[in-house]
Amino acid sequence: MLDCLKEEPRTTGMLCEAFSELDRCTVMQHLKVLEEADLVIARREGRERWNHLNSMPIKQIHDRWISQYATHALSVLDRLKSDLEA
Repeated sequence: MLDCLKEEPRTTGMLCEAFSELDRCTVMQHLKVLEEADLVIARREGRERWNHLNSMPIKQIHDRWISQYATHALSVLDRLKSDLEA
C-alpha cells in the first residue's frame, strides 16, 4: 500500500480497487494502522478521503539506521573491486 501511495495520493476507493483481493474493511483497517504509525496522512475533500504517503518517518529511519550500513557495504565492495583488479 505504501508503494502505491509513493506514486501519488489515492482515495480509499482507489486503494480498494488496487487491492481488490481485500475487502473495504480490511483496507480501512490497514490504512488506520499506517495512519497511527504516521506513515499515511488522510485528508477529507468532500466525500472523498485522500491518503498521502508521509515519507519523513521512512527517511528518518534511513538516515539513522540504514545509511551507515550502506556506507560500510560500499566500502567493502570498493575494497573487493580493488583486490580483484590487483
